[in-house]
Amino acid sequence: MRNVTLKQLRALQAVAESGSVTAAAQRLHVTPPAVSLQLKLLEEHAGIALLERAPEGLRLTSAGQVVLDAIHQIEGVLKACALSLEEMKGVSGGSVRVGVVSTAKYFAPRALAAFMKEHPEIDIRLQVGNRNDTVEALANYDLDFAIMGRPPDTFEVSRSIIGPHPHVLVCPPDHPLAGRNDLRPADLAHETFLMREKGSGTRTLTEKLIARLDIEPKIGMEIGSNETIKQAVMAGLGIALISAHTVATELRDGRLGLLRLPGLPLMRQWYVVRRKEKRLMPAAAALWEFMAAQGAAFLPRLRDILKPAA
Repeated sequence: MRNVTLKQLRALQAVAESGSVTAAAQRLHVTPPAVSLQLKLLEEHAGIALLERAPEGLRLTSAGQVVLDAIHQIEGVLKACALSLEEMKGVSGGSVRVGVVSTAKYFAPRALAAFMKEHPEIDIRLQVGNRNDTVEALANYDLDFAIMGRPPDTFEVSRSIIGPHPHVLVCPPDHPLAGRNDLRPADLAHETFLMREKGSGTRTLTEKLIARLDIEPKIGMEIGSNETIKQAVMAGLGIALISAHTVATELRDGRLGLLRLPGLPLMRQWYVVRRKEKRLMPAAAALWEFMAAQGAAFLPRLRDILKPAA
């Protein structure tokens, strides 16, 4: 494999992502025969089939997936090399690629804005997505680091705590159980729980809470965003476990009620997370340190709202 070229590797990546040689050729601005030749040479170097035909088009074999993982690492190293060379040539600032899980968008942009006021020469490229998309971007070296609530466990990471991340059960403000301090798990047995999509950190936390309470409530709609969950709860479609940072305004304004069950809020943490082997350039390192040292100051203040049940 030491004789493979970037052209060969990028041809495999383009085919894996597009599903066909023709589409890969269009992406790489070459002819289909040129892509086929690069794939043939790469498979000869590998000594094993890297692609196979499926009804939906070409797809990677297990060996092909190993090579694709290596491509992602190589591209990450090349990007880091380019940034280092820019800085050595005297290019000021640099850029940072930050991933933010959708739940963190309620505080992360304010923290990033404060950092940019101190470092206006740094270009921050922000990617907001669900947990699965953010973890995938980290795995593929598409991000310098991410702001998230639950670090991935499928690869080694470095992490630093930003601050507390409480989760609460919310209900319509006129719900008969809203605000009571004497609730028991059995009181929720007949409630309808609204759920985030599978793979979401909030979904996992909700499932663990239901198991811990030892109840079998009705599971209502599966909803892909916190904003929609808030609106659904306000409309009376059910209750939901949700990050307190996403509902701070609605709780203060009385548009949502709080179910004060003993053991709630569930306390987690916000983190900055990167692949362990990811080397941060100075701009990214500065933002990482800023988030770890000062990020908590941008979290919504919830002390009075989240006073636990007696």
